[in-house]
Amino acid sequence: MNPNNEKYNRFALVREMLQTADVISHFDFGQTKAAADRIKSQGRVFLTGEGSSRIFPAKSFIYGVMKRGLPIAVGTEGSFQASEYDLADWVVVGASNSGQTKEIVGLMKRLGENGHRNRIGVTANVNTKLEEMTDQCYILSCGKEEAVAATKSVVEQALLTRSLLCNMIDCDCPKQAEQAGQFAREIMEAEYDPELIKKLANAPMLYFAGRNNGVAEELTLKTNEITRKKSDYLEGTYLLHGVEEVMNAGEACVLIDPFPSECQKIKELIEGRAGLTVIAIASEDTIFPTIKLPTLKGYDMFFQLMAGWNLLVQTGVALGIDLDKPTRARKIGNEFVG
Repeated sequence: MNPNNEKYNRFALVREMLQTADVISHFDFGQTKAAADRIKSQGRVFLTGEGSSRIFPAKSFIYGVMKRGLPIAVGTEGSFQASEYDLADWVVVGASNSGQTKEIVGLMKRLGENGHRNRIGVTANVNTKLEEMTDQCYILSCGKEEAVAATKSVVEQALLTRSLLCNMIDCDCPKQAEQAGQFAREIMEAEYDPELIKKLANAPMLYFAGRNNGVAEELTLKTNEITRKKSDYLEGTYLLHGVEEVMNAGEACVLIDPFPSECQKIKELIEGRAGLTVIAIASEDTIFPTIKLPTLKGYDMFFQLMAGWNLLVQTGVALGIDLDKPTRARKIGNEFVG
């Protein structure tokens, strides 16, 4: 996404994606220390929200906690399902870019009516219903988004959940923020092989496969908003457990940081037998065409997400799509009224 090229910079979506580099460089990791202390004291935290406000922020946090074996129970679901759970003893963190999302505002309201006093909100706007219904609310600094697809707000939400983790462990993320921002900018401004973009543009279906850390799943959602294509998220090694039966030649699969031991089998089954175009986004070379990324501890998942953004934008531009204005999708999916 060359910022000097009119075919990209005329879109608010692209401008907002590129602003993410500065969001990373200037993020204040210390702001969540009190919330992190509250979570450590309580010993359990539940992260909720809808769509992009939950997928990557919540699941990247859970992945980080589980990978480090921290003695904290963690969970996530959408807010309507969460309302069926007993969350009385949990710190509940809810994110809504608008601060007006019906599901999460309703959940926080009901929790408060039942005496819950560990409700933390995350939003990009002030004086919202979410702020009103929580005991503590973080206001994002990334600024308003004009494009329907959320981008810089998603990354700042995920940085905020990452900062919760950083305030519980010995973490170099604050010291490396400036370098991470520079890497992010380089990743988003990279131009990819036109022949590869052509194959993705011609593919009627895009699959994303990878760990359940929010990256591949979030890109699956962004595929619908940015390229208007159908997409599916194949968690973990689901790609190798029967889905090839309904795959068709000409479709494409993007592997996010694939497990090296599974690549040969993917090449045989998915590329060879099913006839899909398979590419990888990773920090190491693979046996597939690979968008190779820099690595920086604590930031690799962010880099993978941004490389995926870039891939989708270049595909959308090749298709002649207005990236800012989907036909049916809305900025606030289901707005609280009343």
